[in-house]
Amino acid sequence: MEKNTAQTLFSIFSLLLLLSSCVSAQLRTGFYQRSCPNVENIVRNAVRQKFQQTFVTAPATLRLFFHDCFVRGCDASIMLASPSERDHPDDMSLAGDGFDTVIKAKQAVERDPNCRNKVSCADILALATREVVVLTGGPSYPVELGRRDGRLSTVASVQKQLPQPGFNLNQLNSMFSRHGLSQTDMIALSGAHTIGFAHCGKFSKRIYNFSPRTRIDPSINGQYALQLRQMCPIGVDPRIAINMDPVSPRTFDNAYFKNLQQGRGLFTSDQVLFTDQRSRATVNSFANSEGAFRQAFISAITKLGRVGVMTGNAGEIRRDCTRVN
Repeated sequence: MEKNTAQTLFSIFSLLLLLSSCVSAQLRTGFYQRSCPNVENIVRNAVRQKFQQTFVTAPATLRLFFHDCFVRGCDASIMLASPSERDHPDDMSLAGDGFDTVIKAKQAVERDPNCRNKVSCADILALATREVVVLTGGPSYPVELGRRDGRLSTVASVQKQLPQPGFNLNQLNSMFSRHGLSQTDMIALSGAHTIGFAHCGKFSKRIYNFSPRTRIDPSINGQYALQLRQMCPIGVDPRIAINMDPVSPRTFDNAYFKNLQQGRGLFTSDQVLFTDQRSRATVNSFANSEGAFRQAFISAITKLGRVGVMTGNAGEIRRDCTRVN
């Protein structure tokens, strides 16, 4: 009896320790309140300075955060220099301004003696993402912190980890659900395309050679397709960048969803959100209510920021975001 009681007490104690370690390892707001209390202001100022130099800072940083979290979890592995994830075709199109934004913000943090070697590149990327959303008119939101930086980045790790322009709704939902993100989360995050850009080669098939029977994808607005043809004529460099939101490409708003209602989604994976009955109601909700979109986006990007994170003693705090210590 005593032996069973002792075993039971030991099991309970072990469980409490496990739960305690899990709680302490969770991300939280104010993580650097003691070690680097000014980190959010430092990152904010660095990002604003970069944004004033070029608007591309905003969509590039936001896309960088998404790619990083989807491939190996939010661990800034995307920042590591070659050979790495950034050498994969799906990542090679990432604008250099996103990388530069994080590097400059990290350098600014490291210049503060109180913060040196204390703030991860992964957390800086998460904070920088919030700042570019705000700078383009989007919502501010509390950023959970406490991520550690990963030490591994490979080209192979990108394979089949990122949504593709030709995805249908089932493919999108399947990929996002693997990361604990719902269909509503996926649609809200897709709304970030309101300040995004894409290269001609990513959607040219929709406007030139959709099928043997029709040149232009029937789900795309005819006038919009002709405009895209003018911007992306046959033979043009496929790396030419086109705004994904033809209405207000420099403002983080709900115009993306209004565009979908009019057949002006640039990718198949954009337009399918409206053409598929299962997601149309959410698109209409976000198109009709800026507030509904903003709240859903805050929830979705917060959940995205938790994907595959390392906390506690896992990983490291990189001194240089482009290489392991």
